[in-house]
Amino acid sequence: MADDSRSRDTHVFGSYTAIGDSFTEGVGDPGPDGRYVGWADRFAVLLADRLPEPDAFRYANLAVRGRLLDQIVAEQVPRAKQLAPDLVTFCAGGNDIIRPGTDPDDVAERFERAVAELTSAVGTVMVTTGFDTRDVPVLRHLRGKIATYTAHVRAVADRYGCPVLDLWSLKSVQDRRAWDADRLHLSPEGHTRVALRAAQVLGIEIPADPDQAWPPLPPRGQLEVRRDDIYWAREYLVPWIGRRLRGESSGDHVAAKRPDLLPL
Repeated sequence: MADDSRSRDTHVFGSYTAIGDSFTEGVGDPGPDGRYVGWADRFAVLLADRLPEPDAFRYANLAVRGRLLDQIVAEQVPRAKQLAPDLVTFCAGGNDIIRPGTDPDDVAERFERAVAELTSAVGTVMVTTGFDTRDVPVLRHLRGKIATYTAHVRAVADRYGCPVLDLWSLKSVQDRRAWDADRLHLSPEGHTRVALRAAQVLGIEIPADPDQAWPPLPPRGQLEVRRDDIYWAREYLVPWIGRRLRGESSGDHVAAKRPDLLPL
Protein backbone atom coordinates (compact mmCIF):
# COMPACT_ATOMS: atom_id res chain seq x y z
CA MET A 1 0.00 0.00 0.00
CA ALA A 2 1.10 3.57 -0.62
CA ASP A 3 2.30 5.38 2.49
CA ASP A 4 -0.67 7.64 3.13
CA SER A 5 -0.88 6.98 6.86
CA ARG A 6 -1.67 9.80 9.25
CA SER A 7 1.54 9.10 11.17
CA ARG A 8 3.73 9.99 8.18
CA ASP A 9 6.92 11.83 9.22
CA THR A 10 6.15 15.43 8.46
CA HIS A 11 8.35 17.47 6.19
CA VAL A 12 8.27 21.22 5.85
CA PHE A 13 7.46 22.17 2.28
CA GLY A 14 8.61 25.59 1.13
CA SER A 15 6.80 25.46 -2.21
CA TYR A 16 3.75 23.73 -3.63
CA THR A 17 2.19 23.40 -7.09
CA ALA A 18 -1.31 22.04 -7.72
CA ILE A 19 -2.21 20.55 -11.09
CA GLY A 20 -5.56 19.19 -12.25
CA ASP A 21 -9.04 20.17 -13.37
CA SER A 22 -12.03 22.02 -11.85
CA PHE A 23 -11.73 20.14 -8.56
CA THR A 24 -8.24 21.53 -7.96
CA GLU A 25 -9.04 24.93 -9.48
CA GLY A 26 -11.65 25.21 -6.75
CA VAL A 27 -14.92 25.40 -8.68
CA GLY A 28 -17.81 25.56 -6.23
CA ASP A 29 -15.87 27.61 -3.68
CA PRO A 30 -16.02 31.27 -4.80
CA GLY A 31 -13.87 33.81 -2.98
CA PRO A 32 -14.70 37.47 -2.20
CA ASP A 33 -12.84 38.65 -5.31
CA GLY A 34 -14.86 36.39 -7.61
CA ARG A 35 -12.05 33.88 -8.14
CA TYR A 36 -12.44 30.34 -6.94
CA VAL A 37 -10.60 29.33 -3.78
CA GLY A 38 -10.87 25.55 -3.35
CA TRP A 39 -9.15 22.85 -1.38
CA ALA A 40 -5.69 23.38 -2.91
CA ASP A 41 -5.61 27.06 -1.88
CA ARG A 42 -6.78 26.11 1.61
CA PHE A 43 -4.21 23.32 1.78
CA ALA A 44 -1.50 25.80 0.76
CA VAL A 45 -2.40 27.98 3.76
CA LEU A 46 -2.01 24.98 6.09
CA LEU A 47 1.42 24.26 4.56
CA ALA A 48 2.53 27.89 4.84
CA ASP A 49 1.51 28.06 8.49
CA ARG A 50 4.13 25.42 9.32
CA LEU A 51 7.01 27.62 8.23
CA PRO A 52 8.79 29.92 10.70
CA GLU A 53 8.19 32.68 8.15
CA PRO A 54 4.92 31.87 6.30
CA ASP A 55 5.54 34.69 3.82
CA ALA A 56 8.44 32.66 2.46
CA PHE A 57 6.08 29.93 1.26
CA ARG A 58 5.40 29.90 -2.49
CA TYR A 59 2.37 28.43 -4.23
CA ALA A 60 1.21 27.89 -7.81
CA ASN A 61 -2.10 26.46 -9.03
CA LEU A 62 -2.08 25.39 -12.68
CA ALA A 63 -5.45 23.60 -12.65
CA VAL A 64 -8.10 24.52 -15.23
CA ARG A 65 -11.71 23.35 -15.23
CA GLY A 66 -12.78 20.84 -17.86
CA ARG A 67 -9.30 19.57 -18.61
CA LEU A 68 -8.86 15.92 -19.62
CA LEU A 69 -5.86 13.90 -18.51
CA ASP A 70 -3.88 14.32 -21.73
CA GLN A 71 -4.46 18.08 -21.66
CA ILE A 72 -3.23 18.28 -18.07
CA VAL A 73 -0.15 16.24 -18.97
CA ALA A 74 0.59 18.41 -22.03
CA GLU A 75 -0.13 21.82 -20.47
CA GLN A 76 0.51 21.54 -16.73
CA VAL A 77 3.04 18.78 -16.08
CA PRO A 78 5.88 20.51 -18.03
CA ARG A 79 5.21 23.75 -16.15
CA ALA A 80 5.18 21.94 -12.81
CA LYS A 81 8.53 20.35 -13.66
CA GLN A 82 9.89 23.75 -14.65
CA LEU A 83 8.77 25.27 -11.34
CA ALA A 84 10.32 22.32 -9.47
CA PRO A 85 8.42 22.80 -6.19
CA ASP A 86 8.91 20.72 -3.05
CA LEU A 87 5.38 19.32 -3.40
CA VAL A 88 2.99 18.69 -6.28
CA THR A 89 -0.59 17.48 -5.97
CA PHE A 90 -1.76 15.63 -9.06
CA CYS A 91 -5.46 15.02 -9.59
CA ALA A 92 -6.42 14.05 -13.12
CA GLY A 93 -8.50 11.59 -15.09
CA GLY A 94 -11.90 12.30 -13.54
CA ASN A 95 -13.24 14.08 -16.61
CA ASP A 96 -12.04 11.18 -18.75
CA ILE A 97 -13.71 8.58 -16.55
CA ILE A 98 -17.16 10.21 -16.63
CA ARG A 99 -17.18 10.29 -20.42
CA PRO A 100 -18.97 7.43 -22.19
CA GLY A 101 -16.80 4.69 -23.61
CA THR A 102 -13.57 5.49 -21.75
CA ASP A 103 -11.53 2.62 -20.37
CA PRO A 104 -10.25 3.20 -16.81
CA ASP A 105 -7.35 0.83 -17.44
CA ASP A 106 -6.18 2.91 -20.40
CA VAL A 107 -6.60 6.18 -18.49
CA ALA A 108 -4.59 4.71 -15.60
CA GLU A 109 -1.70 3.75 -17.90
CA ARG A 110 -1.44 7.35 -19.11
CA PHE A 111 -1.78 8.60 -15.53
CA GLU A 112 1.15 6.40 -14.48
CA ARG A 113 3.39 7.77 -17.21
CA ALA A 114 2.68 11.28 -15.95
CA VAL A 115 3.42 10.28 -12.34
CA ALA A 116 6.73 8.76 -13.44
CA GLU A 117 7.59 12.00 -15.21
CA LEU A 118 6.69 14.14 -12.21
CA THR A 119 8.42 12.04 -9.57
CA SER A 120 11.65 12.23 -11.54
CA ALA A 121 11.62 16.03 -11.38
CA VAL A 122 10.01 17.21 -8.12
CA GLY A 123 10.35 16.39 -4.46
CA THR A 124 7.01 14.83 -3.46
CA VAL A 125 3.99 14.02 -5.62
CA MET A 126 0.66 13.50 -3.87
CA VAL A 127 -1.95 11.74 -6.01
CA THR A 128 -5.71 11.90 -5.53
CA THR A 129 -8.32 9.16 -5.83
CA GLY A 130 -11.90 9.54 -6.99
CA PHE A 131 -14.92 10.08 -4.75
CA ASP A 132 -17.34 7.31 -3.87
CA THR A 133 -20.36 8.33 -5.97
CA ARG A 134 -22.79 5.81 -4.48
CA ASP A 135 -25.22 8.55 -3.44
CA VAL A 136 -24.48 11.10 -6.19
CA PRO A 137 -27.25 11.47 -8.80
CA VAL A 138 -26.20 10.67 -12.39
CA LEU A 139 -22.66 9.70 -11.31
CA ARG A 140 -23.76 6.76 -9.17
CA HIS A 141 -24.01 4.54 -12.25
CA LEU A 142 -20.29 5.23 -12.91
CA ARG A 143 -19.26 3.99 -9.47
CA GLY A 144 -17.66 0.83 -10.87
CA LYS A 145 -15.48 2.75 -13.35
CA ILE A 146 -14.47 5.24 -10.68
CA ALA A 147 -13.62 2.45 -8.24
CA THR A 148 -11.47 0.71 -10.85
CA TYR A 149 -9.59 3.91 -11.61
CA THR A 150 -9.16 4.61 -7.90
CA ALA A 151 -7.62 1.17 -7.41
CA HIS A 152 -5.18 1.91 -10.23
CA VAL A 153 -4.26 5.29 -8.69
CA ARG A 154 -3.44 3.63 -5.39
CA ALA A 155 -1.33 1.00 -7.15
CA VAL A 156 0.57 3.69 -9.07
CA ALA A 157 1.17 5.55 -5.81
CA ASP A 158 2.52 2.38 -4.27
CA ARG A 159 4.96 1.86 -7.12
CA TYR A 160 6.28 5.45 -7.01
CA GLY A 161 6.13 6.11 -3.27
CA CYS A 162 3.47 8.83 -3.52
CA PRO A 163 1.26 9.89 -0.62
CA VAL A 164 -2.41 9.38 -1.46
CA LEU A 165 -5.22 11.86 -0.88
CA ASP A 166 -7.91 9.18 -0.62
CA LEU A 167 -11.25 10.85 -1.29
CA TRP A 168 -13.08 7.54 -1.58
CA SER A 169 -12.64 6.97 2.17
CA LEU A 170 -13.63 10.53 3.14
CA LYS A 171 -17.17 9.74 4.24
CA SER A 172 -18.07 13.33 5.17
CA VAL A 173 -18.14 14.40 1.51
CA GLN A 174 -20.92 11.93 0.82
CA ASP A 175 -23.28 14.38 2.53
CA ARG A 176 -25.15 16.57 0.03
CA ARG A 177 -24.03 19.70 1.90
CA ALA A 178 -20.46 18.93 0.78
CA TRP A 179 -21.52 19.54 -2.82
CA ASP A 180 -22.34 22.61 -4.86
CA ALA A 181 -25.78 23.05 -6.43
CA ASP A 182 -24.47 21.55 -9.69
CA ARG A 183 -23.81 18.22 -7.89
CA LEU A 184 -20.50 17.90 -9.73
CA HIS A 185 -18.28 20.20 -7.65
CA LEU A 186 -17.68 20.56 -3.94
CA SER A 187 -19.16 23.31 -1.81
CA PRO A 188 -16.87 25.56 0.27
CA GLU A 189 -17.28 23.21 3.24
CA GLY A 190 -16.54 20.22 1.03
CA HIS A 191 -13.34 21.87 -0.24
CA THR A 192 -12.37 22.67 3.35
CA ARG A 193 -12.70 19.05 4.39
CA VAL A 194 -10.56 17.87 1.49
CA ALA A 195 -7.85 20.41 2.40
CA LEU A 196 -7.84 19.13 5.97
CA ARG A 197 -7.57 15.54 4.76
CA ALA A 198 -4.65 16.45 2.46
CA ALA A 199 -2.78 17.96 5.41
CA GLN A 200 -3.70 14.96 7.53
CA VAL A 201 -2.15 12.61 4.95
CA LEU A 202 1.17 14.42 5.40
CA GLY A 203 0.97 14.17 9.18
CA ILE A 204 0.32 17.87 9.65
CA GLU A 205 -1.59 18.93 12.75
CA ILE A 206 -4.99 20.22 11.66
CA PRO A 207 -7.59 22.40 13.39
CA ALA A 208 -10.56 20.09 12.76
CA ASP A 209 -11.43 16.52 11.80
CA PRO A 210 -12.29 16.35 8.07
CA ASP A 211 -14.60 13.41 8.76
CA GLN A 212 -16.50 15.14 11.54
CA ALA A 213 -20.19 14.32 11.30
CA TRP A 214 -22.55 16.92 9.89
CA PRO A 215 -25.47 18.22 11.99
CA PRO A 216 -28.68 16.27 11.33
CA LEU A 217 -30.88 17.46 8.48
CA PRO A 218 -34.66 17.52 8.63
CA PRO A 219 -36.21 14.84 6.43
CA ARG A 220 -37.26 15.86 2.94
CA GLY A 221 -40.46 14.74 1.26
CA GLN A 222 -40.61 13.17 -2.17
CA LEU A 223 -42.12 16.33 -3.66
CA GLU A 224 -39.23 18.48 -2.43
CA VAL A 225 -36.67 16.01 -3.73
CA ARG A 226 -38.45 15.91 -7.09
CA ARG A 227 -38.50 19.71 -7.35
CA ASP A 228 -34.77 19.85 -6.56
CA ASP A 229 -34.04 17.23 -9.22
CA ILE A 230 -36.05 19.10 -11.86
CA TYR A 231 -34.32 22.39 -11.03
CA TRP A 232 -30.89 20.72 -11.16
CA ALA A 233 -31.60 19.04 -14.50
CA ARG A 234 -32.77 22.33 -16.05
CA GLU A 235 -30.01 24.54 -14.67
CA TYR A 236 -27.01 22.20 -14.78
CA LEU A 237 -27.52 18.84 -16.48
CA VAL A 238 -29.01 20.12 -19.75
CA PRO A 239 -26.31 22.81 -20.26
CA TRP A 240 -23.62 20.23 -19.45
CA ILE A 241 -25.01 17.82 -22.06
CA GLY A 242 -25.23 20.69 -24.54
CA ARG A 243 -21.54 21.49 -24.12
CA ARG A 244 -20.65 17.83 -24.67
CA LEU A 245 -22.70 17.69 -27.87
CA ARG A 246 -21.08 20.89 -29.17
CA GLY A 247 -17.59 19.70 -28.26
CA GLU A 248 -17.14 22.59 -25.86
CA SER A 249 -15.50 22.70 -22.44
CA SER A 250 -16.18 24.96 -19.47
CA GLY A 251 -12.46 25.74 -19.49
CA ASP A 252 -12.05 26.67 -23.15
CA HIS A 253 -11.28 30.32 -22.35
CA VAL A 254 -9.92 29.88 -18.83
CA ALA A 255 -6.27 30.27 -17.80
CA ALA A 256 -4.55 28.98 -14.68
CA LYS A 257 -5.26 31.26 -11.73
CA ARG A 258 -1.75 31.07 -10.22
CA PRO A 259 0.72 30.12 -12.99
CA ASP A 260 3.82 31.11 -11.00
CA LEU A 261 5.23 30.17 -7.62
CA LEU A 262 4.38 33.24 -5.57
CA PRO A 263 3.87 34.00 -1.87
CA LEU A 264 0.34 33.58 -0.59
